[in-house]
Amino acid sequence: MHVGGAAEWLLEPKTLAELAKAVSAARESGMPVRILGKGANLIVEDGTVPGVTIATDRLNLMWRPEAQLGGEALEALLSELGSGQMPEARLAPQARTDGLRLLALCGATHQRLVSTVQELGWSGLEGLVGVPGHVGGGVAMNAGGKWGEMWSVVEAIMVVAEDGCLRILRREQCAPSYRNGNLGTQVVAAALLKFQLDEVLAVKERTKTFLKEKNAVQPVTEWSAGCVFKNPDKTQSCGRTTGQLVDQAGLKGRCVGGAEISPKHGNFIVNKGHATATDVLELVRIAQETVFERFGVQLEMEAKVWRAAR
Repeated sequence: MHVGGAAEWLLEPKTLAELAKAVSAARESGMPVRILGKGANLIVEDGTVPGVTIATDRLNLMWRPEAQLGGEALEALLSELGSGQMPEARLAPQARTDGLRLLALCGATHQRLVSTVQELGWSGLEGLVGVPGHVGGGVAMNAGGKWGEMWSVVEAIMVVAEDGCLRILRREQCAPSYRNGNLGTQVVAAALLKFQLDEVLAVKERTKTFLKEKNAVQPVTEWSAGCVFKNPDKTQSCGRTTGQLVDQAGLKGRCVGGAEISPKHGNFIVNKGHATATDVLELVRIAQETVFERFGVQLEMEAKVWRAAR
């Protein structure tokens, strides 16, 4: 959103061992802990955000692991990562038909991930094109939309667990749902992603088509936090999405200060260049109250809001 204040404490780990240590130290101190990826689903209040903010930008590496990676081999590789070591042969020159897996640290960007698998002709993540953010946040919130979701390709993840230790969770141990990886306070450290083999040109064409469709109906190039609200239950909204409800409430194009409900899509609030977080949150309030008054539908936040100290 390009709005909001400062962090009281900011830590920038560069290994998974440092990430686990940072999370543990902050929790032991009794401070609130916040994980900052690319901020793609986040609104930060004006002022100072209390506690410890841990940024994942430096944890941005990806690998193509060995073709046959299961059981003990996976445990060994992820344990190696957790100890602070980095595997050799990042994106090794294997045949594109081998393995069909990528291992990505939590700070790797969706953009780089989509670009990498597109060039290999690996299918399953075309729908994440144009979705900003980091792998960690994408897994934690099950990022995506009607074109596809992050958890459709997740095979296993490594998390910083409640006790501060790094642990491996297989897909079957998790219960991801709509816009929620259902991981609680566990912090995503890395993800093992598995894809389907396809023709390179076919994957590129689908990716290009999805991006074109998104650009036509979403303010992809403007500063926003993505979709502000979750789509409501269809039985409550008579089948209408949040964007349609906001549009029918006459709110598209509504401005407060430098913030605007996008004329392209009613579920996006954009920063026109000089917005404050207060402007953005006032539009959130207006949208929720107006939609409830008009249609009896309570809009639930999808974007996260970090509150400043009072």
